[in-house]
Amino acid sequence: MNVHDLILSPQGLWFQNTRLPCTIGRGGIRVDKREGDGATPVGRHRLIGMLYRPDRMAPPADWALPIRPRDGWSDDPSDEDYNLMITRPHAFSHERLWRSDPLYDLVILTDWNWPRADRGAGSAIFLHRWRAPGKPTEGCVALAPEVLRWLAPRIRLSTRLIVRA
Repeated sequence: MNVHDLILSPQGLWFQNTRLPCTIGRGGIRVDKREGDGATPVGRHRLIGMLYRPDRMAPPADWALPIRPRDGWSDDPSDEDYNLMITRPHAFSHERLWRSDPLYDLVILTDWNWPRADRGAGSAIFLHRWRAPGKPTEGCVALAPEVLRWLAPRIRLSTRLIVRA
């Protein structure tokens, strides 16, 4: 582990000896993650990027990239671009990254099942804003907006999300 790692356990998310309130997937923390199970996968996940809505905030880190109105993320195992960022419209099932709500205004991407996805092993695991305290995600790790904004400039591309059962 390094000083910039994020550690997620059933007791919460830890960063530099600070516990950050968060929510996880409705399926809990699992070793055998599958598409649609709502689980947060156990493992050591590298951070591979940070995205933000430029119309709603300044760049949260010098390596963050802006989300554009037609950006999406494929979550369809039958798609050639499964678990990759796509441009909408897109013929397969996908998440919109540019949303009317603030859920994805700031997104930290992990390398879960990326870049060569095992079809059906589950699409992206993001760190993003929570819908409400305690409300589970579809597998992502979600934080209060002020916590996510505090965290974003402090992490590095060398940071890992370490998820423990």
